[in-house]
Amino acid sequence: MSDKLFNDFPEITSKEWKQKIQVDLKGADYNETLIWKTNEGIDVKPFYHADEFETLPENSKAQASKWTICETIFVTDAKKSNAQALQALNRGAESILFVIPNKDIVIDHLLNDIDNTQTPLHFHLQFLDSSFTETLTKSTNKDNTFIHCDIIGNLAKSGNWFSNLNEDHKQFELIFKDTNTLSVDLSLYQNAGATSVQQLAYALAHANEYLNYLKEQPLNNLKIVFNTTIGTNYFFEIAKLRALRLLWQTLASEYEANVNCHIFSTPTKRNKTLYDYNTNMLRSTTECMSAILGGANTVCNLAYDAIYHKNNEFGSRISRNQLLVLKHESYFNKVNNPSDGAYYIESLTNQLAEKSLTLFKDIEENGGFLHQLKEGTIQRKIKESAEKEQEQFNSGDIVLLGTNKHPNPEDKMQNELELYPFVKTNTRKTLIEPIIEKRLAETLEQNRLQTE
Repeated sequence: MSDKLFNDFPEITSKEWKQKIQVDLKGADYNETLIWKTNEGIDVKPFYHADEFETLPENSKAQASKWTICETIFVTDAKKSNAQALQALNRGAESILFVIPNKDIVIDHLLNDIDNTQTPLHFHLQFLDSSFTETLTKSTNKDNTFIHCDIIGNLAKSGNWFSNLNEDHKQFELIFKDTNTLSVDLSLYQNAGATSVQQLAYALAHANEYLNYLKEQPLNNLKIVFNTTIGTNYFFEIAKLRALRLLWQTLASEYEANVNCHIFSTPTKRNKTLYDYNTNMLRSTTECMSAILGGANTVCNLAYDAIYHKNNEFGSRISRNQLLVLKHESYFNKVNNPSDGAYYIESLTNQLAEKSLTLFKDIEENGGFLHQLKEGTIQRKIKESAEKEQEQFNSGDIVLLGTNKHPNPEDKMQNELELYPFVKTNTRKTLIEPIIEKRLAETLEQNRLQTE
């Protein structure tokens, strides 16, 4: 019956749709009026049509229903952090990210009563020590444990190796042999102002440095984690994660490595604000939605007050509950690959992947990622992108409600700052210029604080 109904309507081509739109515009220019030109160099059209694809896309490898809710815990006292983790798991968290600052942490105390066979555990190490990692892996389930230890990411962020190039690579190789895990942190690039194309290309070039170094090792069982941050550009962020999987599959195939990857996603800090801070909850909610629909395996929310408050029970509870509502009340765990087949998202995915691959090839032809970091090329490109975005924020083209549009003049924050929410400048000697994370609202907020 339904087939007969649809047979009564003729198929309309994209050309016919565009002609109709041009008539309705009554002389206004189609390109000037309806085409959105983005910082990524992608022109977003007012509609997308099946006849723009030579073949309709196949289903992606992402399984959006399989994502887990993660809680971040900074470990200073192993027993207290263990109690905090158990409480979070009891209240809805499904995995834990332990941020470990030094090798003095007693692993047995930290993991007491946590069933790692059922609960995925992530460990972000702020130091480099293969003996500590060996102890860690002996105490955990390898299949359900992810070690985040990114020596190139540390170089890019701090400007220095943990020790030096040779020692870092020696430790890295020992850790890899023990864990079979790589970690690539592309969140730094987003938080510093890089475009989506730059983030993807730098992530690919970043990963390629590791693969090239390990090319004599068997990589068929490689486990790689991409740490990503998600911005507010909803559909672009969905497409970004989908493009990341495509790009990794392409690169991994060249090394005969495992083409699957684990994507760990957190909302960006770049658009978070000090004033009217409750709007941060709205931003992080849509960002988590993008991560889920884009196929992130693990989603770790950012508390609404994370930029100016120390970790606190209320902020953690709210951020966890945002994810619980998405999973159990909004049913974001019921459908696999919900964005597959959406012509707009498919088009964005393809364009982001193609542009990123072109930039990646350019990086490789000009010495590779580490070489361009040392030359300052990567830093310069990110700065250019960040400055352009900052100008758009300053002019009002990029809107952060409550900050550069409809601010509340009665909002006072001077006595609320437990953490310094702005870029800190420490004079020290570095091998390379570090990539600096900076929020869009920082200068405006500093001016407001001075006049409270």
